[in-house]
Amino acid sequence: MIDYYRSFFERHQWLEDGLSWTVVQPLNEEITVDDLLRRLNGGCAPEQRVMEYPREEAGEEDRPVLLVSEGEGTWGFLELAYGFGLSDRVLIELSRESRVWMVTWHFNGGYTILYAAGGEIRARMRDFIFTEHRVENGDPSILAGFRAMLDALAPEDYRGKYSAAFAFIEATTGMDLDSEWPDVENAPVVILDNPAA
Repeated sequence: MIDYYRSFFERHQWLEDGLSWTVVQPLNEEITVDDLLRRLNGGCAPEQRVMEYPREEAGEEDRPVLLVSEGEGTWGFLELAYGFGLSDRVLIELSRESRVWMVTWHFNGGYTILYAAGGEIRARMRDFIFTEHRVENGDPSILAGFRAMLDALAPEDYRGKYSAAFAFIEATTGMDLDSEWPDVENAPVVILDNPAA
């Protein structure tokens, strides 16, 4: 799986500068994608529109632009413009009656992977690409598999570490990131109201 995401990042090198990938597994079948989008947007329904070239147009917005993907009982949200992850407040709200995984980084760093469930953040690892600077909070058993993946990679294998984060989330949730998806055209997108969401 790591090799798949290595190829993914080779193809979409621009994502190595910044992205946020959030995967949500609702535990209650009555939770809809519209419910999740409201939670992502601070309780309000976000703007939805079709972008001809989402990758290029997202950078023109002053707000986060999301591509939304549906898996089996799972939703994925790829933020295209900034690479800033969701705030703890939004993650906590999103994780009520759901499991939430997020990996994020941006041009200033912020290499973070986390897991939230039951209305609380249960595990977080910051600076996961820098072996000597990793900072972990929460239950260490939750990220043990990810830690093992990282430890098997060379210290300067940054693309491998990005890839490991996606491989770990896919292995945990079953939600993958299609290699064609970031270049999709004429796609529906969701635009959040709060740039610091």
